[in-house]
Amino acid sequence: MDLSHIRNFSIIAHIDHGKSTLADRMLEVTKTIPERKMRDQMLDTMELEQERGITIKMQPVRMEHEFEGKKYILNLIDTPGHIDFSYEVSRALKAVEGSILLVDATQGVQAQTFTTLEMAKKAGLKIIPALSKVDSPLARVDEIKEEVMNLLDIDPDDILLVSGKTGEGVSDLLDTLIQEIEPPKEIVLDTKSSRGLVFDFEYSNHKGVIIYVRLTDGEIKKGDQMIFGTSKRKFFALDVGVFKPDAQSTDTLKAGEIGYVVTGIKEAKVAQVGDTVTLFKNQLETLPGYMEPTPVVWASVYPESTDDFELLKTALGRLQLSDSSLSFEEEVSGTLGRGFRVGCLGMLHLEIIGERLRREFDLDLIITSPSVTYEVMKKNGDMVTVYSAALFPDHGDVGMVEEPWVEIKIITPGEYLGGIMTLLYEHEGETGDTKTFGDGRTQIMVMMPLRELMRNFFDNLKSVSSGYASISYEIKEMRTADVTRLDVLVAEEPVAAFARIVSTRRADIEADETVEKLYKALPRQMFVVKIQAKVLGRIVASRRLSALKKDVTAKLYGGDITRKMKLREKQKKGKKKMAAMGKVNISHDVFLKMMKK
Repeated sequence: MDLSHIRNFSIIAHIDHGKSTLADRMLEVTKTIPERKMRDQMLDTMELEQERGITIKMQPVRMEHEFEGKKYILNLIDTPGHIDFSYEVSRALKAVEGSILLVDATQGVQAQTFTTLEMAKKAGLKIIPALSKVDSPLARVDEIKEEVMNLLDIDPDDILLVSGKTGEGVSDLLDTLIQEIEPPKEIVLDTKSSRGLVFDFEYSNHKGVIIYVRLTDGEIKKGDQMIFGTSKRKFFALDVGVFKPDAQSTDTLKAGEIGYVVTGIKEAKVAQVGDTVTLFKNQLETLPGYMEPTPVVWASVYPESTDDFELLKTALGRLQLSDSSLSFEEEVSGTLGRGFRVGCLGMLHLEIIGERLRREFDLDLIITSPSVTYEVMKKNGDMVTVYSAALFPDHGDVGMVEEPWVEIKIITPGEYLGGIMTLLYEHEGETGDTKTFGDGRTQIMVMMPLRELMRNFFDNLKSVSSGYASISYEIKEMRTADVTRLDVLVAEEPVAAFARIVSTRRADIEADETVEKLYKALPRQMFVVKIQAKVLGRIVASRRLSALKKDVTAKLYGGDITRKMKLREKQKKGKKKMAAMGKVNISHDVFLKMMKK
């Protein structure tokens, strides 16, 4: 089939606006999947995706649709809607020519709608606006149409109405895609070579790395010798094919098509997202790739059993093969043993990684409280990058600290503004421009330290707005930070695993909460144990854990009272000596209780 009969597109939307359901109806209308095999969230193949009802991993699928008596190939890349996975969206947009902007007719334009739309515009894609859930009794079609008209500066007739539930308007939407979206074009008309952009890959124990490519020039046939543009690694295409949505072998993959190539490579770090594959005999220039994703949230991950360290290392390597935005490096803790410092794109991303390690590799893990990256200028002029409290210099050595800030967009119904403003003050937010929509909703622009966004801000925002506020954020510049290290001492010995970097203005509150939590979690010892929190060189919170009591006079029957007094005095001296010399062995269970929220 020639290029003029191919259309490549994605669906972009705020989380929960019906992307996956619409994709299901498209698969039904185009008869890509037989009815007997259909299930909800057909393109969400991961168990976690189906359980949570969200898309985590982008998924390509090839459909065939007839329009005006001609057959067309439609390549859809289903993308995630949550902010943490916007890197997945950016990669998908590079592989297509157009995008459906899906807006929920019951909720209207949300914060993430702006972010994904901006990405699509920057990629130069043709935008096709559509309202989903138009069959719902809560749908406000005319109001939401007006919001989309203002957003895109278009006529109301250009906005399509669809229902992922009933299938209404889906066939018209596919017809519009064929009319509006440009067919792909070959960049270099060189019949002797081929070239494609790697936009994703997966790993198979039997087949090795399987790359997902958008072919820009020529064709790839089974058996062709190819080469990666960046890593310069040669390989033979053991198999090529397309997604329907399961992998289906084809003889060739042609320019304009989206498909997969089995490389047989079993090592990590060879295939990279954004790399170019080209024919080894007649190599073409590499295509512009993607920016490397920068981790913004770091957490330490340790196996509960030290014997599982190698398994954890293998598991993280495997996950990295299917999630190129994950990064990790080895670290050693005096109390928790060997583990890894894991970098993620957000809190949900970190949660998903932890969950996948537990489920897919059957690992029991300890995951520490997440932290962000700080740039610390020491008083001697040295600059250090800190992403763990253990690496934060003592307060006497710290000159200046910088931390990442984020620009946040919040859209909320007007009645929740008061509670949200109070919340923003508590989280050190600086409010900027506000804009009011016709339906009584307000958009607020906020600047905030990333560490405060991670301090349960999402949950608190949902709570104060009864779940009606939506949020999107973008990492901005580094700014001066007023933070310090909070140390925890048990029996006057610092415990590195409990240390945290906290805001100076909240240091006393955090210290009280940490000491109280440890006081409840730590079992009593044979001697009195002091639990203390230290900030800026002084103790700011303290609790005494009383000693276990044993009646040393229980074996005495009658006799002189002085015998009992001597025994008690001896016990008292012994306990005093233990308190001066004794060490507290903190069990695994205590660490687990302290790591949990």
